[in-house]
Amino acid sequence: MRTLCIVSCGKKKIWDEKPDAGPTKARDVYTGQFAKKCIEYAEKFHPTSWCIISAKHGFLFPDEIVPGNYNVTCKNKSQRISIEELSKQVAEKGLDKFDRIVVLGGKCYVDIVKEVFRGKEIHAPLIDCRGIGEMMKKINEAVQKGIPL
Repeated sequence: MRTLCIVSCGKKKIWDEKPDAGPTKARDVYTGQFAKKCIEYAEKFHPTSWCIISAKHGFLFPDEIVPGNYNVTCKNKSQRISIEELSKQVAEKGLDKFDRIVVLGGKCYVDIVKEVFRGKEIHAPLIDCRGIGEMMKKINEAVQKGIPL
């Protein structure tokens, strides 16, 4: 079974600290603690099969270039990337070859992934957490113990 790990993007981005950073690889764009932990988890347990889901750009492979700063949230349906565009990206980027999808993020991103990857096994290990602190704790423990969620 082929597994894809999808990590959610974050509000805090490299351009908040370095406004002149210019176009940047997706793995380096999201600088918030939660995003960094999710990326660390993905790199440890799914080093060749992970991507970021961005509310603006959709599915981003780690080395894809994000052109510049933006402020679009998952919850803003009128501004975020559409389900149709995400579904198109799944086919274009070969993400449809995966049988199992692990989603690291909150309910909004999990719901989007479930809609886009209908018929696939979706594992959302953080969905029952009561907040970002509990999510971070779960990810930290998994990384430290070397046991995936």
